[in-house]
Amino acid sequence: MLNLAIRAEGLTKRYRAVAALDRLDLEIAPGEVIGYLGPNGAGKTTTIKLLLGLISPSGGRAEIFGADCQRRPAETHRRLAFVAGEANLWPTLTGAETLHLLGRVHGSVDVAYRDELIARFDLDPAKKVRAYSKGNRQKVILIAALMTRAELLLLDEPTSGLDPLMEEAFRLSIREARDRGQTVFLSSHILSEVEALCDRVGILRAGRLAEMGSLAQLRQLSARTVQATFDGPVPDLSRVPGVSSLAVDGRVARCQVRGPVAPLLTVLAGANVTELLSREPSLEELFLAQYGEHGDDQPLTAREVDQAQAARVADNTRADNTRADSTRADNTEIASTQVARHDAG
Repeated sequence: MLNLAIRAEGLTKRYRAVAALDRLDLEIAPGEVIGYLGPNGAGKTTTIKLLLGLISPSGGRAEIFGADCQRRPAETHRRLAFVAGEANLWPTLTGAETLHLLGRVHGSVDVAYRDELIARFDLDPAKKVRAYSKGNRQKVILIAALMTRAELLLLDEPTSGLDPLMEEAFRLSIREARDRGQTVFLSSHILSEVEALCDRVGILRAGRLAEMGSLAQLRQLSARTVQATFDGPVPDLSRVPGVSSLAVDGRVARCQVRGPVAPLLTVLAGANVTELLSREPSLEELFLAQYGEHGDDQPLTAREVDQAQAARVADNTRADNTRADSTRADNTEIASTQVARHDAG
């Protein structure tokens, strides 16, 4: 049986009284491109740190290609590459020297593809890192990850600081990775990016996985927007099954429809409709719907986020004390995820 690229079972991380990640169950097959969405504090980066073995779970477990992320990190790191949203690199090295170093740490580099990526992302490798803008530093770590052709790409806000042209270069690179059978786990705030690239999308809410499925599946769970223009009085649509958020403006009626649209169409058929528009919800609307509902499962309050962040700082400091002396984890998160292989070899 083929190992899943990523498997999480009851994966939990608590910071004192706050659950940054709460009993995450996740299965990602090799070759999938997965979008991972949620606002700040929802648990996206916590999930990735747990997969990388940079922090320890409070409960549950995670595997990458069948290897436990906590017990066998060197084995998992051989098969993945990581891109953080903030590039912390060595300021005195050039871009070329940085790529060479990170390639040596990982141990596998497609040199021809590296050169192609340097041209695609319009990076000047002769410049020192300290002379790079934020966007150019981000290009370095993107190229460093992509040039490895790793089986799994863990991407945490990877296009932070990139301009629209470079975002398109990134999308092309991810499509190439997908076509090669690589697995991509993409955490992003850019919903259009996720919608364009991903096979399935997971939406985190207050540390819990609220939804997971293809865009088509998620749209079936949400309402579609219908707008009808009439050649006379607008009929009463408020009692039609599945209709909500009804708004009438003159002879135009707008509403949301959940479930079958047949009951609404039956009413409209005898009401002299001159124009009928219907559209499925965008990914942005699906995402906002999760955070626009008010139930028991609320997103973290600002105070809870502050408390969790303070606890994360303390927890990460303790974790860094055991790891950073040999790996220099704070210099570059890419190197920290791969250095276990270098030390083991």
